[in-house]
Amino acid sequence: MKFVKLHLSGFKSFVDPIDLDILPGLTGIVGPNGCGKSNLLEALRWVMGETSYKSMRGSGMEDVIFSGTHTRPARNHAEVLLTLDNADRTAPAQYNDDEIVEVIRRITRDEGSLYRINGHDVRARDVQLMFADASTGAHSPSLVGQGKIGELINAKPEARRKILEEAAGISGLHSRRHEAELRLRGAEGNLAKVDETLAELQRQHRQLERQVRQAARYREIAEQLRQIEALVLYLRWREASARVEESAAQLGAAQQAVAATTQTTAAATTKRAQAHDALPELRMAEAEAAAALRRLTLEHEGLADAEAQAQDMRNRLDGQLRIIKEDTARERDNGADADKQIAALTAERETLADGSDADEEAAEAAARQRAEAAQAELSAAETARDAATQALAEHEARRTALEKSQGDAAARRTRLQGEFDALTEGGAHTDAAARETELGKLQGAVAEAEAGLRAAETRLADASRATDAAGDAARESEAELAHIRGARDALAAMFPSDGAGDFPPIIEQVEIAAGYETALGAALGAALEAATDDTAPAYWRALDGASPALPAGCAPLSDFVSGAPLLARRLKQIGVVEAAQGAALQSSLQPGQCLVSLEGDVWRW
Repeated sequence: MKFVKLHLSGFKSFVDPIDLDILPGLTGIVGPNGCGKSNLLEALRWVMGETSYKSMRGSGMEDVIFSGTHTRPARNHAEVLLTLDNADRTAPAQYNDDEIVEVIRRITRDEGSLYRINGHDVRARDVQLMFADASTGAHSPSLVGQGKIGELINAKPEARRKILEEAAGISGLHSRRHEAELRLRGAEGNLAKVDETLAELQRQHRQLERQVRQAARYREIAEQLRQIEALVLYLRWREASARVEESAAQLGAAQQAVAATTQTTAAATTKRAQAHDALPELRMAEAEAAAALRRLTLEHEGLADAEAQAQDMRNRLDGQLRIIKEDTARERDNGADADKQIAALTAERETLADGSDADEEAAEAAARQRAEAAQAELSAAETARDAATQALAEHEARRTALEKSQGDAAARRTRLQGEFDALTEGGAHTDAAARETELGKLQGAVAEAEAGLRAAETRLADASRATDAAGDAARESEAELAHIRGARDALAAMFPSDGAGDFPPIIEQVEIAAGYETALGAALGAALEAATDDTAPAYWRALDGASPALPAGCAPLSDFVSGAPLLARRLKQIGVVEAAQGAALQSSLQPGQCLVSLEGDVWRW
C-alpha cells in the first residue's frame, strides 16, 4: 500500500487546507520544535482509525479540531484525506476497481466522526480492517515515532509477536479472528437467549393450552346457562301470561263493581236530594215545636225550683216548731215548780205565824225575798212562754201559708204537666205531634240516605283503587310479558332448533302443580329439553331397581309433577323442602339425590 498524498483541513495546527505530497523515495520533514511535525504523523494515525484521544495528545477526540488563536477563530470541524495508490490492485475487493483509493475522516463538534472510502460512508472498523490487511494501521510498528525504537527493543514477547505478524501480513487475519470470536460469543449469547425464549414460549404454550381448555369449558357452561335461561324465561313467560289473564279477570270484576257502585251511588244521591227538598218545612215545624218544648221545660224547671224552696222552708219551720214546743214544755215545768214553791212558802208562812215576832219578822223577810225571787222567776217564765206562744203562732201561720203555696205550686205543676203531655202525646196538638213524627222519619231517611251515600262513596273509592291496582298489575304483566316474549324471540334467533322439532322434549308431557315450576327448573334444568325417543341425541329411558328413600321431612317432587312416567324415578329422588331446611338436610342425602325449594334453591348430595 503506497501513500500518495495527505490532505489536512482544520486538524490541530493546520487551520487552512494543506496538501502533503508523498513522492517516491524518502520524504523528510524538517523544522523546529513545535512547528507541527508530530501532527502529520497523528493525522496519519487518526485517518487510519485511531480511537484513543490520549494517543492524539488531547483530553478528548474533539481536541484534534483547531481551537483558535487570538487572531484566528476556532473551526467547527476537522478533516483528513489520505490518498492511496492502487495500481497493483491490492485494495479490498469492493475498492479494487479504482487505481486511487481515498480515505476521509471528518469530525464535527458534538456530532462525532464520519468515515468515507471513495465517497462511500463506511464504519471505522472497515477502515481499520483495510489498513490491517495491508500490514499497517494506527498502531502499526511501521509508524515509528519518538521513543518508538526503545519501546521495540524493550517490548514483551506479545508485542514482538504483533510486529512479526504485521511483517508477515497476517495482522488483518488476527483482527478478523478477534471480530469472528466476538461474533461467535454474540451468537452463543443469542442462542442462550433463544433457548430462554423457547422455554418461555413453551411455558406460554402450556398456559394457552390450559386457557383453551378453560375456554372450551366456559363455552360448554355458557351453553348450558343459555339453555337454563331460556327455560327460566319460558317459565316466567307462562307465569306472566297467567298473571295477565288473572289481572284481566280482576279488572273485569272491578269494572263491574264500579258500575254497580255507581248505580247505587246515583240512587242514594237521588234519594238524598228528595229528602233535602222536604227538609225546610220540617225544620220549620221542628223549630216551632222545639220553642214550645223549651218554654214548657223552663216553666217546669221554675216550678221544680219553687217546690224545692218551699220544701226547704217547710223543713226549717218544722224544726223551729219543734224547738218552740220543747221551750213551752220546759216553761210549763218551770211554772209547776214555781207553784210548788209558792205552796211550800205559804205553808211555811202559816207555820211561822205560830212563832215569836222576831223570828217571824226574820222568817217573813227571808220568805219575802224568796217570794220576790220566785215571782221574778215566774214573771220571766211567763214572759218566755208568751214569746214562745207568739212565735209558735207566727210559725203556724207561715207554715199554713207555705203549705197553701206548695199546694198551688203542685196544682200549677200538674196543670203544666198535663199541657206538656197533651202537647207531646195528643189532644189539641195532634198536628204538631204528627209533624214531629214525620220530621223524625224524614230525618231518619236523610240519615239513612247519607249513610248509604257514604257507603257507596267508600265502595266507589275501593272499586276505583281496585281498578287502578288491577290496571297497574295488568300493565306490569303486559310489560313483563312483552319483555319475556322479546327475550324468547332473541333466544330463538340465537339458538336455532337444527331439526330438534323431530324429537319433542319431555317438558311438553309434564303437568306441574301451581307454584312448583321454579323448583322443577332448578332441579333438572336443561335435562327437561331431552326427548323420550331413544333415537334422539339426548333422551330419557326407564330403569329398574329400587331407589333410596329421601330424608325425613321432605316430600318428593313426583307428588307435584305428573304426565311423564320416564321422570318418575328421577323425581322421587328430588325432595321439596323449605329454604331454611335445605342446608340442615343436605348431609343426609344419598348419591344422586338433591333437595330443592320453591324459590329455586338447590342442595345436592
